[in-house]
Amino acid sequence: MTNLLWPGDHRAGDLMTDEALLATMVAVESAWLNALVGAGLAPVEAADADLGRLLDAQDCEVLAAGAEDGGNPVTGLVALLRERAAPALSAWIHRGLTSQDVLDTSLMLAARDVADMLKSQLSEQISTLSTLARTYRATPMVARTLTQHAVPTTFGAKVAGWLNSVIDAYRSLDAMTWPAQIGGAGGTLAATTELATLAGHHDGPAHVSIQLAQSTSAALGLANRMPWHTTRTPITALGDALVGCTDAWGRIASDIVTLARPEIAELSEPAAGDRGGSSTMPGKRNPVLSILLRRTAMSAPQLAATLHIAAALAHDERPDGAWHAEWDTLRTLARRTVVAAAQCSELLVGLEIHPGRMAENLDTADVAGEQRAIADLAESTPSPTYFGTVDFLIDDSLNRAQRFLKERR
Repeated sequence: MTNLLWPGDHRAGDLMTDEALLATMVAVESAWLNALVGAGLAPVEAADADLGRLLDAQDCEVLAAGAEDGGNPVTGLVALLRERAAPALSAWIHRGLTSQDVLDTSLMLAARDVADMLKSQLSEQISTLSTLARTYRATPMVARTLTQHAVPTTFGAKVAGWLNSVIDAYRSLDAMTWPAQIGGAGGTLAATTELATLAGHHDGPAHVSIQLAQSTSAALGLANRMPWHTTRTPITALGDALVGCTDAWGRIASDIVTLARPEIAELSEPAAGDRGGSSTMPGKRNPVLSILLRRTAMSAPQLAATLHIAAALAHDERPDGAWHAEWDTLRTLARRTVVAAAQCSELLVGLEIHPGRMAENLDTADVAGEQRAIADLAESTPSPTYFGTVDFLIDDSLNRAQRFLKERR
C-alpha cells in the first residue's frame, strides 16, 4: 500500500491490507470446514479443501466493491466460494458460521501479525536504548521542566526514561490474547448444535458445537473463547496496546524535536540522503522522523477512542454500525503503529548526540536554585555536584531492560 497523505505508510508492507485480510478470511472458512468434517457433520469430500485456490487475483477488488450490498465483505466472499466450489463442497462452506465470526477472527489473525512485527521492533529499541543509557549515563545536561531550565541531569537519565516507556509498551502488547470468534448467527452456535442433533449426536450436540469452535481455534493458532460478539474487549485491548506504543515513541520524539532546535542543538536526527530537506531552503534539515512520530502519537488516541465508543454502543447480539466502525479504524491504527515503530527504530539507531553542546548549555544556565535553597535550609554551602539519584534511576531502567532481554532469549 501507499498513501500520499501518510508519509511512510509503505513501511507497513502488506500488513492489514485488503489482500492480507481476504487471505485470513479464507483461512477461517477453511479451518471451520475442516472442523465440520472432523466432527462428522460434513462429508469427507470436503476434507482438507484449499478454499484459497478458488480465488483469483482480481477477486479482492470485486469483493470490496460488492461489500456495500451486504454491509461487510464476508457475504460476497461466501457466495463466491460456494459458486466456484465443487457441488459436494459448496453447500458446507460457512455452514454454522456468521459474517461476524469470519471477520472478527480474521482481524485477530491479521492483528497478531502486526503485534509480532511491533514486538520485534520494540525489542530492538530496548537494546538500542540500553546501550545509549549506559554510554551517556555520566554525560551532564540541563533538565527542563515546563519548557524552562530546571536542575542538572544526565543524558543517560533522560534515555532511561525513554527506555522505561518502551518496555511498558512491549509488556502491554505481549499481554494480548488472540481469541477466535465462533458463535453463529446469534452467538449461540445453534446451527451446528442442530446439525449435531440431526447427525445422531443425541447425548451431547452442544458439546459437539463447542468442540468445533475449539478445533477451529486450534487450527488457526488462536485462543479459544466463548462467543464475544458484542463484548469487544479483544478489540479495545488491542487498540490500547497500540496507543501505548505510540505514546512511548511520541514522548521520545517530542524530546528530540526540542533538543534538535538550532538554539539548543544537543541532539540531531540521523542524516540520510535528502531526508529533512526543504522545498524552498536548500540548507535546511528538518527532524522529519520525530515530526512523523509526533503526528502518529497525536492521531492514534482518537482511533482507539473510536474503538471504545463502538464497544460501548455494541448492543443486541450484533450492533448496527458500531461493529462496522471498528474494522478500518483498527486497520488504520495498526498500520500507523507499524510505520511509527520502524521510524522510531531508525531514529534511535542513528541518533546523533552532542555532549559538548549539552555541557555548554548547562554551564550557561542557572540550575542551582533548588541546590542553594536546600543548602540554605541546612545552613551550609552547596555541594560540588547535584545529580541526586541519577545513577539509581539509570540502573533501575537498565535492570528492567536486562530482565526483559533475558526473558526473550
